[in-house]
Amino acid sequence: MLAWAARTMARPSGMLKPVALRKLTGRYLAHQQELPALPVPPLQQTLDHYLLALQPIISEEELSHTRALVEEFRKPGGVGERLQKGLERRARKQENWLSDWWLKTAYLEYRLPVVVHSSPGVVLPKQDFQDRQGQLRFAAKLIEGALDFKTMIDNETLPVEYLGGKPLCMNQYYQILSSCRIPGPKRDSVVNYARGKKPPTHITVVHNFQFFELDVYASDGTPLTTDQIFIQLEKIWNTSLQTNKEPIGILTTNHRNSWAHAYNNLIKDKTNKESVRSIEKSIFTVCLDAPIPRVSDDIYRSRVAAQMLHGGGSRWNSGNRWFDKTLQFIVAEDGSCGLVYEHAPAEGPPIVALLDHVVEYTKKPELVRTPMVPLPMPKKLRFNITPEIKDDIEKAKRNLNIMVQDLDITAVVFHHFGKNFPKSQKISPDAFIQIALQLAYYRMYKEACATYESASLRMFRLGRTDTIRSASVDSLKFTKAMDDTGKPDPEKAELLRRATQAHRAYTDMAITGNAIDRHLLGLKLQAIQDLVSMPELFMDTAYAVAMHFNLSTSQVPAKTDCVMCFGPVVPDGYGVCYNPMADHINFAISAFNSCAETNAARMAHYLQKALLDMRQLLQENPKSKL
Repeated sequence: MLAWAARTMARPSGMLKPVALRKLTGRYLAHQQELPALPVPPLQQTLDHYLLALQPIISEEELSHTRALVEEFRKPGGVGERLQKGLERRARKQENWLSDWWLKTAYLEYRLPVVVHSSPGVVLPKQDFQDRQGQLRFAAKLIEGALDFKTMIDNETLPVEYLGGKPLCMNQYYQILSSCRIPGPKRDSVVNYARGKKPPTHITVVHNFQFFELDVYASDGTPLTTDQIFIQLEKIWNTSLQTNKEPIGILTTNHRNSWAHAYNNLIKDKTNKESVRSIEKSIFTVCLDAPIPRVSDDIYRSRVAAQMLHGGGSRWNSGNRWFDKTLQFIVAEDGSCGLVYEHAPAEGPPIVALLDHVVEYTKKPELVRTPMVPLPMPKKLRFNITPEIKDDIEKAKRNLNIMVQDLDITAVVFHHFGKNFPKSQKISPDAFIQIALQLAYYRMYKEACATYESASLRMFRLGRTDTIRSASVDSLKFTKAMDDTGKPDPEKAELLRRATQAHRAYTDMAITGNAIDRHLLGLKLQAIQDLVSMPELFMDTAYAVAMHFNLSTSQVPAKTDCVMCFGPVVPDGYGVCYNPMADHINFAISAFNSCAETNAARMAHYLQKALLDMRQLLQENPKSKL
């Protein structure tokens, strides 16, 4: 599988109104036009770096075989050069040579369920409400905060983000509201209604598996206040007390081909079609969840992470979702809350920026009480369940419950230090954590593995991600030396510093469009497009090993004390996400129970030990002041 950690935008559907078009050609488009286009890296550079990336993860014998294939591929006038020229032509014609390809290959043509395999979740700090009133009041405030963020998107007043002094592409922000993934038999699509003739003014609220259309704007176009939304949520709650309804949302958890088949079945009925369209068009979805089973504090966090990813199975909250919806906020009666998002339109950072805004907003005191105007009853979305649809739901339940049982997830807070420690050592906190992951993995398996860390390509127009390959020649030298009693500590400390510098250098290469993974993918897709036979380079075992990411990782920093989580991208791998705060680090680590070799809690234990050992090594062996 192509690692989950990056996917692209569908074009907004619907014609733009002349007014909207004028507005859109303002700040946003002017900013976008000024961004550079994604470069196609030089072929020789990528091939050299590819061989370097293989060094720590394959044997010398395999490497010499691959070297021969690389030499063949890079010959002047050979197949590599032809494909490179094709890519360069494509780059001249398109706004971004990669974005459409990436959206299709990494997301829309990927057929495993979006649940666990693709959609990330975010765990927010537990709220202190303990009852329905608190839950609905918090949900109302959260909705108001999200609408406040939407106003900045609509007015194009979102502050432009910068990385290393360079402005970033803001396109993903325009893809996350009023959008939805639609299942197809071989390839899905993403629709975005935000820029249509009549942009949606409603959200979807789901409680006890029942969906409601809730208008969140008053007749004069102003957003409803927290008080007004709260009253509307109470009406929804009171209308949906019985859970004996079929959990129609469970269908969205299935394998994409099965879901596409069930979807076509479902929308044959006019009522069903209208209800589905209402969900797809809504600005976002809010899931009012039943409380999760009471557990001890130490496993509570991990249990919530699982709830955010999959809802806990058919007996809990999984039917309380529409997983194809780009953005779903989750608020449970016990104070656990967060979100899950469908990954095709955006990466984690824009989602987390929205979340940071919303969380800050929920803390604001309410200044005025709203005078109460009678508001219309939120519209219940009705579904006619035929025996065939009932059958589809039962199958989806069975498959989902197997998946839920299989996901092993551990969310931990590393309390000993946060990003301030590596910074005090003049080391990038991200590089420090990535090398700790390499050390933890090496101690567990006595080898290095292909490691994926997502790097943002947002310095470029419509940029998504490339791969930072954290397993390097330098990281392996350090991990081998760390527990070698024959090596003096000052030397180990030097190897650690060198490994973090190498990681930093690869990161810089990736964010400036010079990493190898998307380039190699481009060459491969160009070969498929040109109908030339697949070059040997891509049929090689080493290429398969390089693309089998036993560690799929992502740093998603947030102001909020939260953590993102996602499933592994290979059956025998780990998904690791982290948010480094000043004095602690939030981690979420996932694995599959069906793999005897992996264990999320064990990985968490080794990772914490690696971080502590590395700190001690640096503290006891300070850099010599030359």
